[in-house]
Amino acid sequence: MTKRALIVGASGIIGSATADLLHDEGWKVWGLARKPSRQGSAIPVAADLLDPAGLAKALAGLDPSHVFIASWLRQPTEAENIRVNAAMVRNLLDALRPSGSVQHVALVTGLKHYLGPFEAYGKGALPQTPFREEQGRLQVDNFYYAQEDEVFAAAKTAGFSWSIHRPHTVIGKAIGNAMNMGTTLAIYAAICKETGRPFHFPGVGAQWDSLTDMTDARLLARHMLWASTTPQAQNEDFNVVNGDIFRWSWMWSRIAQWFGIEAVGFDAEVRPLQGQMVADADIWRKIAGRHNLAESDLERLASPWHTDADLGRPIEVVTDMSKSRKLGFLDYQATDDAFFDLFERLRADRIIP
Repeated sequence: MTKRALIVGASGIIGSATADLLHDEGWKVWGLARKPSRQGSAIPVAADLLDPAGLAKALAGLDPSHVFIASWLRQPTEAENIRVNAAMVRNLLDALRPSGSVQHVALVTGLKHYLGPFEAYGKGALPQTPFREEQGRLQVDNFYYAQEDEVFAAAKTAGFSWSIHRPHTVIGKAIGNAMNMGTTLAIYAAICKETGRPFHFPGVGAQWDSLTDMTDARLLARHMLWASTTPQAQNEDFNVVNGDIFRWSWMWSRIAQWFGIEAVGFDAEVRPLQGQMVADADIWRKIAGRHNLAESDLERLASPWHTDADLGRPIEVVTDMSKSRKLGFLDYQATDDAFFDLFERLRADRIIP
């Protein structure tokens, strides 16, 4: 029988990559979002996860065997992050319970599991790198933990299996996404090329010099599919990264070379992207008009605050994948190629010149 997937956050970087993969693998795929795309691989389902009655109505008649949750809403405080994002997961699983069809739920969180929430990001006593799943939770409130607890509680009641997936910074294509380093750097590079501005590394010295890793959305999608259909991988939490490590002192010049501009490395002065791009909305609008680009609204393409958070961390961030490897997931993706693949797709879709 055809497997049936409900992807929550189907219009985002992770959700859209997962929808494409499952569709290509022959699954029936529904894509839930507040404003779902009608151009992707999933059957669109419009619903607000914070509206239990409307959510139940939207999901009535659906019988997904697998649920993939890759959605969250940023709030002004961590207390609000916990309240809102836990409610989203709880409401979703409550609405699906009457169907009795759910066999597995995969939840995407991230490395803030180890680094702490936004209010305490990269501060205090942190586990030693590389981060390993057995290091467990920090002694601090975190909406990722609240989301996990909702999945665990529902699994005990409904009897489905689960998997938790913790990617590092995700590289992939989506418009209007709040956490999108790949497209943000592509827009920044395009602006620098068009205006002749220096392509300054926007982060701190620790990120320039230290080892790090990232996660391609397509590899993450394959990991979720593997964990959801492999018995020994069920009811487990996993780190998910590409498999290579690099330093930004190397990667920055690779990105600059792709765009045909000169890389300017870290020179002891931190230049956050939010400051560099604060007045770029009009500049981008003109660039979009000149090149007949598909999106002229800079805010829908770039998320400087998120890139600044990643490149402003004062510590090395490297992730261990041994748990997945031992259980049989061996996929690998070179991170520079992941960036280049994204840039090519953005150019083909007229997102960048």
